Amino acid sequence: SVDGIVSDGLTAVDESMLTGEPMPVEKATGDEVVAGTINKSGSILFQATRVGKDTALAQIIDMVKRAQNSKPPIGRLADVISAYFVPVVMIISVISALVWLNFGPDPRVAFAIVSATTVLIIACPCALGLATPMSVMVGVGKAAEAGVLIRNGEALQTASKVTAMILDKTGTITLGEPAVTDIELVNGNNESKVLRLAASLEAGSEHPLALSIIESAKSRDLELGPVEQFHSVTGHGVEGIVDGHALLFGNEKLMRDRGIDIEQYLPSAQRMASLAQTPMYLAVDNQLAAIIAVSDPIKEDSIEAIKRLQKNGVRVVMLTGDNRATAKAVAERVGITEYFAEVLPDQKSDKVAELQGQGEIVGMTGDGINDAPALALANVGFAIGTGTDVAIESADITLMRGSLHGLADAIAVSKATLSNIKQNLLGAFIYNVAGVPVAAGVLYPFLGLLLSPVIAGAAMAFSSLTVVTNANRLRLFNAQKH
Repeated sequence: SVDGIVSDGLTAVDESMLTGEPMPVEKATGDEVVAGTINKSGSILFQATRVGKDTALAQIIDMVKRAQNSKPPIGRLADVISAYFVPVVMIISVISALVWLNFGPDPRVAFAIVSATTVLIIACPCALGLATPMSVMVGVGKAAEAGVLIRNGEALQTASKVTAMILDKTGTITLGEPAVTDIELVNGNNESKVLRLAASLEAGSEHPLALSIIESAKSRDLELGPVEQFHSVTGHGVEGIVDGHALLFGNEKLMRDRGIDIEQYLPSAQRMASLAQTPMYLAVDNQLAAIIAVSDPIKEDSIEAIKRLQKNGVRVVMLTGDNRATAKAVAERVGITEYFAEVLPDQKSDKVAELQGQGEIVGMTGDGINDAPALALANVGFAIGTGTDVAIESADITLMRGSLHGLADAIAVSKATLSNIKQNLLGAFIYNVAGVPVAAGVLYPFLGLLLSPVIAGAAMAFSSLTVVTNANRLRLFNAQKH
């Protein structure tokens, strides 16, 4: 099996085994193809990047196996019960034999042996031992079918208890593919000049908004110039020298901090922001030259997925480094009432801690390197599978589809799995509590009823079968309906 990067050709690939999405995905030069997916049309030439155990498919299989073999905290309850249960049953078996030997009818020895043996057989904690792992195995597999990879049993259980979900805006709610949508010129500058200067400066940045500026310049065949003294001002913008001009490019705070007069142009920026666009100011030699607006389209299914989360009682909060007006516009479009704007990368984990301090079980969903600390701090971290490797490694659950429906599916499957585990544990416990006294012979003085070891063995097998059957009901679970 081989993963690779397309170097030539165009085709459509069925990635349903990876993402759960039935529609083929177009692949062209520069796109990634992974082992296990099916080429539906066309032909491509690709360069191998990972083989064998290093492929995405192999890593997914390994993650699912490890998750299926892991034990959620509720599973430890069964271990605790078993630790006390076994010696208690041994004592009951001995007491039962002694009672029959001293007070039972003849043949007393035979009755004592049958009673003690039956207690040991019927009390075999097989069902108790199967209750958790069977449900976890089926539940994790069901999640994988929906394109949700759960790292371990603890993440599975915690996801079922999430009360607040923090969503990073860019790449999570939106596509993460921003494009230049508007340019307002200032002081007689021309569009090609300001776009070329901004793109030249942003060539040293890896921010998604920077890439949109560069792509816009390239689409107009503008040749970028070299940058000198480039400096990134975290969370605010960049500065440097291009063609001998001192440039500043960033948000309102950067302009104010550097003493750039933008007051009369604030209404234009606010208009852009009200349309869910991100306005960025370009200053050339300490004079405002242009306001460039960039818009990141909202994912088609974000609104519906957020509604699903809210319907299930989850408090949804949006975080973004964008200005308040843009954040408000996006939040209103997707139906989120609580949001934090102008959040710096190192402040995201502070917001997670703040919600945890309010007693919330917090889930964090993101896709970038700057989301990694918050993903690690959250009670359960959800990484968008189309994001960075650092974010995925920091998260407990990976959403391979890149859709927020995967988030709602993950929570629905985890709740169904935990409910199934509780049913199994309760059923197994009731069976043992009811079965042991009957096997010991408490009904014999009243009904003349004494279980034989054969019937006890059959009852024990039936209880295990019941647990397995109940766990397999999860295979019929449809997360999309929850």
